[in-house]
Amino acid sequence: MIPTMDEYDFRNKTVIVRIDINSPLDPSTLDILDNWRMKKVVPTLQELHGQNARQIILAHQGRPGKWDFTGLEKHAAELSRLTGLDIRFVDDICGEKAKDAMDDLQPGEILLLDNVRKCEEELEKKSAEEHAQASMIHALAPHADAFVNDAFAAAHRKQCSLLGFIPTLPSFAGRLMQKEVEMVEMLRESAERPRLFIFGGGKYENAIDVIETLLNNGTADKIMLGGMPANAFLAALGKYDMEVDERVKRIAEKYREKLIIPSSTREGKDIGDESIERFKEEIKNAASIFISGPMGVFEEERYRRGTEEVLRAIAASKAFSMAGGGHTVAAITMLGLENAFSYVSTGGGALERMLMGETLPVIEALIKFKK
Repeated sequence: MIPTMDEYDFRNKTVIVRIDINSPLDPSTLDILDNWRMKKVVPTLQELHGQNARQIILAHQGRPGKWDFTGLEKHAAELSRLTGLDIRFVDDICGEKAKDAMDDLQPGEILLLDNVRKCEEELEKKSAEEHAQASMIHALAPHADAFVNDAFAAAHRKQCSLLGFIPTLPSFAGRLMQKEVEMVEMLRESAERPRLFIFGGGKYENAIDVIETLLNNGTADKIMLGGMPANAFLAALGKYDMEVDERVKRIAEKYREKLIIPSSTREGKDIGDESIERFKEEIKNAASIFISGPMGVFEEERYRRGTEEVLRAIAASKAFSMAGGGHTVAAITMLGLENAFSYVSTGGGALERMLMGETLPVIEALIKFKK
């Protein structure tokens, strides 16, 4: 079992909290366009504050070399607004400025250090034991009594700030991490049948791994396809002009009766009207539904209908419903449907890996080093 915050007394302690608030930014102003991930970590931060804990928050934004690789000053301001707490920002991670700020922390105070990906060590792929020797861990861990990891969306990554504190400090899953793990395990193991899994989006390679696993192990009763996954299967059936993926062809032949593939598309960029009606009927018949990826090029209004209709049908359904993946969440939020879903996950790659039954590096380390 993953260790949770229930297993430690955080009162008046100093806690390093790793969160994932990597957010879409405006290319011209670098303002935060969507604070959805930030909202999801609010309960953890407020709970620790309620216990008068000193919090040292670590997070990342973008990747080195990319335009959205920025400092976290605006993230601190937005987190302060969302939590109703004063979250101080310091533009340092492991240096004297950060150490002085950590030493000055009083019970109940919160500090956000700068983008951890500004440390070269952060992006190295290593085990928890190897990362525990990093200079970042040696610089920060002595200032803390415990570590809370609430970065589910990054839990599939073997990076320093995600793993390195776990062998060093008493370490626990935050409330978001705990909820995400519980919901995926429930979907995989005990969700009511029939279970309908829906995959769309602009890529198909990763989805194929998940689809094949869900069909092979019997987790899914039916798989419904939109976006590029649908095009890949249509190509395998000789109904769409793109290169045939032999693996897709094999799955299509083996599981034809479990696959719901659009009979018509709008230039391969959305599902057609006939398919929309069929998809809605399948949604009505499901007891548990998972969706990852839009049905078409949702960003363009003329290719939006399939995604809208499918999401609205899921929202109206009495089934248990779960969604994940950035573009899916953006579409759900745009349509104002977030509260109509049973659960909306912050995960993309982490969610896919868990659906396949893989153990994520962060979760594996939390269990292995459980004190």
